[in-house]
Amino acid sequence: MMLRLSGAHGGTIHAGPVAGALSVALLLAGCGGGGSGSDAGDPSASGTVTLVTHDSWALDEKLVDRFEQESGLTVEVSAAGDAGTLVNQLVLTKDAPLGDAVFGIDNSFASRALEEGVVEEYTPEGLPDGAEQLGAALTPIDQGDVCVNADEAWFEKSGLEVPKTLDDLADPKYRDLLVVTNPATSSPGLAFLLATIGAFGEDGFEDYWTSLADNGVKVADSWEDAYYVDFSGAGEGGERPLALSYATSPAFTVNEDGSESTTSALLETCFRQVEYAGVLAGSDNPEGARELVDFLLTEDVQSALPESMYMYPADSSVELPADWQKFAPQADAPFEVDPTEVSEHRDEWIERWTETVLG
Repeated sequence: MMLRLSGAHGGTIHAGPVAGALSVALLLAGCGGGGSGSDAGDPSASGTVTLVTHDSWALDEKLVDRFEQESGLTVEVSAAGDAGTLVNQLVLTKDAPLGDAVFGIDNSFASRALEEGVVEEYTPEGLPDGAEQLGAALTPIDQGDVCVNADEAWFEKSGLEVPKTLDDLADPKYRDLLVVTNPATSSPGLAFLLATIGAFGEDGFEDYWTSLADNGVKVADSWEDAYYVDFSGAGEGGERPLALSYATSPAFTVNEDGSESTTSALLETCFRQVEYAGVLAGSDNPEGARELVDFLLTEDVQSALPESMYMYPADSSVELPADWQKFAPQADAPFEVDPTEVSEHRDEWIERWTETVLG
């Protein structure tokens, strides 16, 4: 069955910065399952708590409803663009915060948020084993691997072996088959650029991208364009059988009987994105913000993330949907770049990529 991905597969599959003012969506709903840090219904936490997040926030409103009922809080959700735009807006408004809590800062932009002091220190008591905070202020909520995806049927029909590695993608036999997204306008595009920096180093990634450009790589501005317009595996008429997406995408291209997926993720091409939540410094309702961060770590929310946000939960003890266990494994060894290095060199790397690939 072919399922069109939407919402938060963009949620870290963001389509790029939103021009102009903030786009605001309000959810007067509330959540579920009792947080582990502060007690639900804490009398010091009351009134409205505003969550500033990315455009792809898509948590089940029934969970939010239950949270409101149990905590006595009213939740408003303010959407601020993609991950990069979100952090930019938080920095620009840090003296007059847009809300109380934030969700959706990812590891490409986390260092900037910490350096600018937009979040205050808070560590939930219920932080899952193995989930590491950043700066004692950013709490991991979910994660996902950005990887190249392959249209298995196209490769079988063509008699061509599916590539496995980054080096394979530059092989002339895969000329004109790959579409990626622009790191200046796309969060997964930036993640893939970081994968190549992790693989080839700061001094070698430009040579690699030159080889991809010489091999006919196509660059789309957004994940939606790359996946739904150019990718042949999305079932919507695309002509390129290799596209930048997520390791979870094959769980949504499963055939009618559920026996196999028509696409696969190249797990040797991945960069792992982590999405964080935190309490905004100077917020009007810090206690409510802490309860909201606690809520995002509850078992009910963590269990809902694969279906609602298309991301892996931060809590590795949560049981994944059957399709995910079969068709959406994570990479054993995703490429990594130190967040501090990302913060210091992000703009420079994007400029160098732009000059190398787009000219």
